[in-house]
Amino acid sequence: MKKSLKYREVIADARRIVVKIGSKVLVQKTGRPDTRSMRNLTRQLAAILRSGHDVAVVTSGAIGSGMEALGMKDRPSALPELQMAAAVGQGRLMSHYDKLFSALGCTVGQVLLTHADFNHKIRLTNARRTLETLIRHQVIPLINENDVVADEEIKADLALGDNDLLASLVVKLIRADLLIILSTVDGVREPAPHGTTRRLRYIEAITPKTFSLVRVSDSRLSKGGMASKLRAAQSVAQAGCSVIIANGRQANVLSRLMQGEDVGTMILASPI
Repeated sequence: MKKSLKYREVIADARRIVVKIGSKVLVQKTGRPDTRSMRNLTRQLAAILRSGHDVAVVTSGAIGSGMEALGMKDRPSALPELQMAAAVGQGRLMSHYDKLFSALGCTVGQVLLTHADFNHKIRLTNARRTLETLIRHQVIPLINENDVVADEEIKADLALGDNDLLASLVVKLIRADLLIILSTVDGVREPAPHGTTRRLRYIEAITPKTFSLVRVSDSRLSKGGMASKLRAAQSVAQAGCSVIIANGRQANVLSRLMQGEDVGTMILASPI
C-alpha cells in the first residue's frame, strides 16, 4: 500500500495531462449523452486547468450519441452506418461539452484526427502545432477520431478502437507526462480468493501475464476494452509517460487522482 501511494507522487510532477474518456462514461445505455456525468467531469477538468496544468481530452461518445438520435439499438456493423452515426453524434457531443465548459469559463476546441494523420509528416506537424497553440492559450482540445472519413479503422481489431490508441498517439504527439484513461471499471483486476477479483493498485511493467487478466468486452456502445487500454498504456509507458486507468463514474475521480489518492491502477513509466 505504501509503495503504491509513493508511486502516485509522480502525479504531482505531471505538468501536461491527457484524459481519455470512454463512451460508457459519457453516454447512457440508450446512447443519449449523460449530462450529469459530463458535468461532473468538465468541472474537474476545469479545476485541473486552473491549477496550472496543461490539459487535453480524448473523448469518445460520438457514435453512441448518433445511435440514440437515429434510434439505433445496437452498434452498426456496416461502415457507412457507423460513419452516419458519427456524423450525427459528433455535433451533439460537442454541443454538450461547449455548454458545460462555457459555464465554467473555459474555452474548448474540437480536433478530429485519423490514424492516417499520424503517418503523414505534414499533417502530423500541423496537428501538433494546432494542439500546442490551443494548449498555450489555455483552450482545452477535445480530440476524437474523425470517424466520418476514417476507413476500416473504426471496424478492424487493430483500429483506434474506443480511442485508446488515439490517446496514446496524442500523448506522444504533445509529449504529455500523464495519461488518465477513464472507463467504467476501477482499474486492472486480478483473481482473488473465493472467485472474486481485486484491483491492482499499480503495475510496474505490462507483461503477457498482465494481458491474461483481461476479459473480452461485449459492450454495444464502445469498441474498446481493457486489452486496448493496456496496449495504449504499454505504448506510452515505454515513451516515459505514466498511466492511470480508473472508473470515470466514481465521484470526483479526477480530483481524487490529482490529490494522489489510491484510485484506479497506475502503470509506471518505463525508464528512458
